[in-house]
Amino acid sequence: MRPQPGGHAGDWLRRYKDLPPAEQERALQNDTGFRRLPPAQQQQLRQRLQHFSGLPPQQQLRMLNRMETWEHLTPGQKQQARQIFGQIKQLPPDRQRAVGTAIHDLRPMTPEQRERIINSDRFKGMFSEQEREMMRGATRLPLAPAEGSEVGPPE
Repeated sequence: MRPQPGGHAGDWLRRYKDLPPAEQERALQNDTGFRRLPPAQQQQLRQRLQHFSGLPPQQQLRMLNRMETWEHLTPGQKQQARQIFGQIKQLPPDRQRAVGTAIHDLRPMTPEQRERIINSDRFKGMFSEQEREMMRGATRLPLAPAEGSEVGPPE
């Protein structure tokens, strides 16, 4: 299930996502990279596959696109994304949703528009300086848009 040299993140899922569970399991067993993994990691990947297979097709496609985007980030960008979204995850759930929604709404704007909104009196009244800094960092990263208020790197 790991990307092959020259392959892309999500290739395995794209190839086998429409097969019945028994055939997906057979494909896993025939994958040499999967067989080399420790049993605990194999089980974790099976659980992720089961979860993925239960998602609606549109959500599967969004997840595959986010995996592809993630693959093209530099190691520094990946670290920055993990740090920012780790900070967001430490917020209370209602603040996570508010910050996630703001990031989602800010992402399609130009950098100048985003900065103007983040620095507006309205946002200053709605968000702490720390939350607005998280928004700045998240919207500067070349990530695929998060769905709804779901924010975070795909890993």
